[in-house]
Amino acid sequence: MNIELFALCDAAADYQGKLNILGTFDAIWAKKMPAVHPMCAVALRLRFSKIEEGDHKIRINIIDEDGKAVVPPLETGINVRFRDVPRTSIAANMILNLQGLKFPDFGEYSIDLAIDGKHMASLPIYVNQTPERV
Repeated sequence: MNIELFALCDAAADYQGKLNILGTFDAIWAKKMPAVHPMCAVALRLRFSKIEEGDHKIRINIIDEDGKAVVPPLETGINVRFRDVPRTSIAANMILNLQGLKFPDFGEYSIDLAIDGKHMASLPIYVNQTPERV
């Protein structure tokens, strides 16, 4: 299995197997805490080889610098099937829409991806304080 894309973005959509993403980012700015980001999405495109056909568990954790969860872990599954398609690999798109994502403090956060119980990738999110204007 190969992770072709793992991104935090403003929005994402899957149109007949085509993954469309808008506005990838790794930082948000806030005047005060807690900071609430109104809407964003985690976009994921995985490629599976023929030997990996079957069920797979996907888990996403959003954590702070101390490893404390910002939201409960998000778990889903994917059933990879080739269905007599003459290919050596097949891609699967997944989109996780997040509304009202709340960060309690300024600092660095992480979006961690685990597949079948194994950590596969992480994305940083930097929550920065908006500078005061003089």
